[in-house]
Amino acid sequence: MNAETVTAICAVVIAVASLFVSVYQTHAMRQHNRHSVRPILQLHRGWPVGGRAGIRLINSGLGPAVVVDSTLTVDGEVIGAWNAPSVNRVRERLSVRPSAVTFNQEEVIATDYEQYLLSVASYDPQNHAKVEDLINQRLTLKIRYESLYGGENYTAVLHPIR
Repeated sequence: MNAETVTAICAVVIAVASLFVSVYQTHAMRQHNRHSVRPILQLHRGWPVGGRAGIRLINSGLGPAVVVDSTLTVDGEVIGAWNAPSVNRVRERLSVRPSAVTFNQEEVIATDYEQYLLSVASYDPQNHAKVEDLINQRLTLKIRYESLYGGENYTAVLHPIR
C-alpha cells in the first residue's frame, strides 16, 4: 500500500465519520426542538373557602397543546367529550350550577394557560357539597393532547379521589 492509498482511505473514513456526526447532530437538534415546545397539561382540584373552587386546567409546558380528544365520565358512565353538551348534562343534575369552560377537538391550549374548567365563584362547603362530591368522588376527565409537532399522544387525567 502506498502513501496515496493510505491518504485516500483516511479521507473516506473521515468523511464517513463526519456524515455520522452530522446525522446524529441533526437528530439531537430535532429532539431538542420538540422538547423545547412540549406542552404539559395538568388538572388540579382546589377548594379554598370563599374563593373560586373546582377543576383547574394549567399548561405549564413551554409550548401550546393541541387537544386530540377528551372523555368525561361520571360514576363510570361515559358522558362524552369535554364540550358544552356533555358538561351541561352533568351540571343540570346539580342544585347549584357551577361555571364551566369547555373546549373542542383540535383546540389549542396556549402556553401559560390557566383556567377553571368547572367551578363555583365563592366556595362554601355546605352550599357546594354536591359539586365538591361530584368533582372529588364521581368525575373522571381525560384529555389527550399533542404539541404542534404532533404524534406524541400525551394525556392529562383527573381521577376520582378514593
